[in-house]
This record gives sequence, C-alpha cells and structure tokens, in this order.
Amino acid sequence: MNRALILDFGGVISRTLFETHPASERALGLAPGTLTWRGPFDPANDALWRDMQAGRISERDYWLARTREVGALLGETWDRMERLVQRARGDDPDAVVRPETEVLVRAAHAAGCRLAILSNELDLFYGRALRERMALLRLFDVIVDATYTGVLKPDPRAYRDCLSQLGVEATDALFVDDQLRNVEGARRIGLPTVHFDVLDPVRSVREAASMLGIAVVL
Repeated sequence: MNRALILDFGGVISRTLFETHPASERALGLAPGTLTWRGPFDPANDALWRDMQAGRISERDYWLARTREVGALLGETWDRMERLVQRARGDDPDAVVRPETEVLVRAAHAAGCRLAILSNELDLFYGRALRERMALLRLFDVIVDATYTGVLKPDPRAYRDCLSQLGVEATDALFVDDQLRNVEGARRIGLPTVHFDVLDPVRSVREAASMLGIAVVL
C-alpha cells in the first residue's frame, strides 16, 4: 500500500465553481443563468478555459479573469481571487467538499496513510480563514501551498517539497490532480498518479482507492 496520498485541492477535494453556479448566483444575488462559463463541462463555449488548457494562460490567470468579471457584474472591482470564493461560498465551506473525495480521504486516513494537499493557490483563492473552517482538512498532515512557496506545479520542486515534508519517497505516494499538466509533472519525478476527472469523480476515486489498496463505498 502507498504510504501517502497527495491531493490537489480545487476540483479534487472541493467541487469546482463550474459545478456550483446556481448556488453562487443565489449567494451573489445574480439572476439564474448569469454565470455561463463552464470550463471542462463545456469547453467549446469557454474560450478562456481552452486558452488555459493550451498553456497560453495560467490557471491563476483564468480565475483572476473570472473573478474580475463577476465583480464587475456586481458593480465592484475584484482584483483578488478569494473575493469570488468568499462571496460565493463563505457561509458554508464544508458544503463544497466533494463527497466522493471525502470518502477516499477518510478511508486513507483510517488505513494509516499520511495525507497532504499540494495546491497552486489554496489560500490565494480560498483565503486562510475560509480554508481553516473546513473540517476535513484537519485530517491532513501536510499542506504545501504555492500561495506561500511561490513554486507552482508542475515545477518538480513543488512535488519534492511535499514529499520531503511527508517523509516519503515518490514511489511510496500517490498524487491526484484534475489538471493533466500537473499529473504529467508528477510522473516525471516518479510519482504514481491519478488524473482526476471532474466529470466522473466516482471512477477517479475508485481508481485512487485501488492504487492505495483500500476499500471505499460510494
């Protein structure tokens, strides 16, 4: 069994903002259907998402652009990504935790796996106060967040830093991320991986559980 499970946050632990547009619109006081960008759920109608997937802009660039757009809809100037998340999700941050991933995390924890989050923008996007209110995150041994380190996946230093803090070798861990470029970066340093499919989280969680050698009930 792998000794450690390393998870990306947005998309893997939390449901994407694309999946929660109706709740975001209610929280922000926007009319239903106002938020039309759907990222991986409708890439044909999200040119900015296609630019991000092609490497023409970064993931941070994508979300900062969407943050500014939503702020403008409210007649406000939003220049920090956490403004969007805090306004759209601030009342109940636990409600956006992906239930399938929570099952995986709790099963891995019960089996004795060390747990880590490796994120490019956890606190930059969610804000530390919101993140600290999420009960599931208290199970994690290590959080490596490029908000503070400045080292973004797929830079190999990001994965190596996380492995060092966990105290395990790459071959003894499993890395799960919804962005293919980050998965490929992990593979280049010898980390076993699961490319998390936000369109089919059940399949992805079952794949991860199988690689960890643990049972999950979904």
